[in-house]
Amino acid sequence: METNNHYDAIVIGAGPAGLSAGIYLSRARVKTLILSEGTVGGQMILTHEIANYPGVESISGYQLSMIMRNQAKKFGCDIKSNILVETFNLDKDLKEIVLADGTKYTADAVILSPGGRSRTLGMPGEDALKGKGISYCATCDGDFFTDKKIIVVGGGNSALEEAVSLTKYASKVTIVHQFDHFQAFEYAIEEARNHPKISLHMESSITAFHGNEKLEGVEITDLKSGLKQNHPIDGVFIFIGYVPNTEFLEGKVELSEWKEIIVDADMQTSIKGIFAAGDSITKKYRQVTTAVADGTIAALAASKYIHELHQNKQLQHTR
Repeated sequence: METNNHYDAIVIGAGPAGLSAGIYLSRARVKTLILSEGTVGGQMILTHEIANYPGVESISGYQLSMIMRNQAKKFGCDIKSNILVETFNLDKDLKEIVLADGTKYTADAVILSPGGRSRTLGMPGEDALKGKGISYCATCDGDFFTDKKIIVVGGGNSALEEAVSLTKYASKVTIVHQFDHFQAFEYAIEEARNHPKISLHMESSITAFHGNEKLEGVEITDLKSGLKQNHPIDGVFIFIGYVPNTEFLEGKVELSEWKEIIVDADMQTSIKGIFAAGDSITKKYRQVTTAVADGTIAALAASKYIHELHQNKQLQHTR
């Protein structure tokens, strides 16, 4: 078993940000390793069809993930997925990452792209029907529900704004919210309340999802009376918050109050030589295209950092 392996750069996470970083670094002949505790592609593989990626009319998230993966490998990037990281030592000049099996990797620079996950309801049937009628992204999937009846879950700004945007496609949008009031700006509340295609189902919650190959209906529970009713529905969009996968970074790099990684314009974190990209950083919009852009910037900045580091070491060696 390998006990020590040194790379110029190690990328944590193999979503679109991490894969893009791997492509750019490897193309620049930076010795690069991508480590992913999950499947290559990240959240992207959950998307049935991506139709707004520039230059590509239509492609599944899985297919796009595999194309990016193959590009990175073609340029010489090593990729290890479905591994378990035991420890991270990021605050020294030589960064160290140890896997659960004892394998140790070191690098001059690290790019953190662990991604994130939409907060789920955690109700029966939800996991099985993700991407089969249950979505967490209106921009990604709204078009697939043209002339369909859908439900939007949530009561914040994102939920109400996305509900209004989904009326461009859906024939009817029902907002299901657990409270008797919304936690959103007044303009968003008024727009949703006054829209002819939108109806409200307050003080209620979805407690089960039904369907085999695709979503066919939901169970909605009235939280005041406890009454449960089944409703046939074509799609459900859930907007109840977003969770960055940064638990392992607590106390290691500076995080925002929402546990997102704080970066500068070059995707540099609070630690020198540690960069970050993708859905785990502090940002407003989260799309495949924005993740790719983040990964590109982080890779270019990391490549410059590594180049300068090697130059300085050579100068010190020759003195």
